Amino acid sequence: MPISPYMKNLRSQIGSQLVMQPSVAAIVRNAAGQILFLLRADNGRWDLPAGSIDPGETPAQAIVREVREETGLVVEPRAVAGVFGGESLRLSYGNGDVVEYTVIVFECRMVGGELGSLDGEAAELRFFDASQRPALWYEFPDALFAPAAERGTLFV
Repeated sequence: MPISPYMKNLRSQIGSQLVMQPSVAAIVRNAAGQILFLLRADNGRWDLPAGSIDPGETPAQAIVREVREETGLVVEPRAVAGVFGGESLRLSYGNGDVVEYTVIVFECRMVGGELGSLDGEAAELRFFDASQRPALWYEFPDALFAPAAERGTLFV
C-alpha cells in the first residue's frame, strides 16, 4: 500500500512537513540460514521486508502484516534484533513528503505462506547469504545479519 489512510489524512493537514514514523523490518531466514531481501518496485533498491506501524497496531502485528503483504509469507516474530533511527533514516520522497523512520527490526520465523509479492511493492524476492547480501537503501550494521544466537539486540 503506497500510503495508509492515516498518513493520507495527516498529510492533508500538514502537507509535506517532517513526520516521525514508527516502522518495522524483518529478518526472515530460510532453512539454509539465508536472509530474505526484496527489490523495491518503487525505487529499484534492495531492502528488508518492512513498513509502517498502523494506528492501534502493535509492532509485532505490523511485522506479520507487512511480511505477508510484501512477500506472501506468514511469519512469527521471535525477537527484536535491533532498533534504529535518527537522521540517517530521514527520507524525502519525490512528492516532497519528508519522513524520519524509527525502525524496530524483528528476527522472524517462517510458519507458512508462499513466496510472492501480494501488494506489488516487491519487484523481486530473493534469499542471500548474509555475507553476499545486496547493498540496501539503508545500510544496517553488519552485526544485524549475524545469527540471532551470536548477535544480541542492537540499538543505533
